[in-house]
Amino acid sequence: MLALTENVTEIVNKLAEEVPEMSGVRIATEPDGQSLSVSPADHAAAGDEVIEQDGATVWVDANAAEVLDGMVLDGGVDEDGNIQFALGQQA
Repeated sequence: MLALTENVTEIVNKLAEEVPEMSGVRIATEPDGQSLSVSPADHAAAGDEVIEQDGATVWVDANAAEVLDGMVLDGGVDEDGNIQFALGQQA
């Protein structure tokens, strides 16, 4: 299962506070099957894996869940206010 860092939970919680129509983020496989997208969401889609940690909710589609098993999602905000995510292996 995908793990979340404290940075990611803080980002998701802050976004959910600031954007009323959003209650979490969703990670999905793109149509090309090779890349993933992260987008604001207000609910899970059918078959999504639900990750809840420290008040943050992340939904992961079934295909992405397979790819992300054993990974950790980290994130940060750059000096321009853009959110960036990174993946790494769980220790």
